[in-house]
Amino acid sequence: MNEEVSKKLELIRQTLRESEVQGLRLRGTDWFSWVTAGASNTVLLTAETGVAEVLVTTEDAWVLTDEIEAQRLQDEELPANFKVYVNPWADYAARESFVRDVTGGGKTISDRPTSNLSNLEKPLPPTLQKHKRVMMSSELERYRQVGQKASQAMTEVLKAAKPTWTEYQLAGAGAEALWAQGLHPALTLVAGERRLPLYRHATATGEQIGQQAMLVFCARGYGLYANLTRFVCFGKLSDERAELHSHVREIEAVVLNLCQPGTSLDAVYHALAQAYEQHGFPNAIREHHQGGTTGYLAREIVANPTTTDTLTEGIAVAWNPSLAGAKIEDTFVILKDGKLENLTFDPNFPNVEVEGRSRPVPLYN
Repeated sequence: MNEEVSKKLELIRQTLRESEVQGLRLRGTDWFSWVTAGASNTVLLTAETGVAEVLVTTEDAWVLTDEIEAQRLQDEELPANFKVYVNPWADYAARESFVRDVTGGGKTISDRPTSNLSNLEKPLPPTLQKHKRVMMSSELERYRQVGQKASQAMTEVLKAAKPTWTEYQLAGAGAEALWAQGLHPALTLVAGERRLPLYRHATATGEQIGQQAMLVFCARGYGLYANLTRFVCFGKLSDERAELHSHVREIEAVVLNLCQPGTSLDAVYHALAQAYEQHGFPNAIREHHQGGTTGYLAREIVANPTTTDTLTEGIAVAWNPSLAGAKIEDTFVILKDGKLENLTFDPNFPNVEVEGRSRPVPLYN
């Protein structure tokens, strides 16, 4: 962990030298976890920023927090690479004074630039943003743990589900299973039998799920997101619905085959649009976003017709092609030689082989 943090601090200091600035501040939950090798500054799950931030100068690396949080962070979260500055919780100005002192009042850059300070901050350069999206080997080891825990929680919940459960109950069971694995339930979407064909982003309601349901997880651990979608059925799936699931598996295979170093995200998007059309669903590309790269955000970059960012070894992706009533999603990482590793595969969940990959099918309960 300390070695990983040291490498990242050197990348940051290289950025400071190239940008000719005196300090870099990281406030977002994503960047905080990245630079600390998986520590968390999150208290409020829905917040983009947390209860501590990181300040890096050419000489030192600090975690800036208040008296409420400091001891817990030191005891339970932070690696040894950081000094800790503690300000009174009611005196945020003291923190700003400290930052001015250690940076000599110089320029700073930040992942969440603020404009209400005397020293206006600039955003991070693209070079550092690219480093965040490429997994080091130690990050990938943590990511594998998150993916396995999330997929096991999903399987556990859907095997226990009943058609009389409400969507709230299914979402709640999903959140409980993720918490039990030590993961943040950043997102638990549920659509039951009636709502499934109507909405792509189906937030849970008090309606009973009925004969089938979709459950979607964005599960966060060590700051990393495991994204996956699964279905449960009670009784036989109609031929029409089964065919829709077959279509999305085949459409997804086109995308996964393209996930090679050097492929641009807009190329993947256009291939998806063509695949939908070939399967007889030309409008589906416009009915939902198709996913993209993932990692310290549920989606780091969502692919669209103009995203020219390219895939490289070490980047994680989560695609979610969908049709009305069917969807597929897992989290993969691109390994050496362009091989894909499915981080959220659970052999205990029903699956079929599609172009050499095991892909999930609805679970019959």
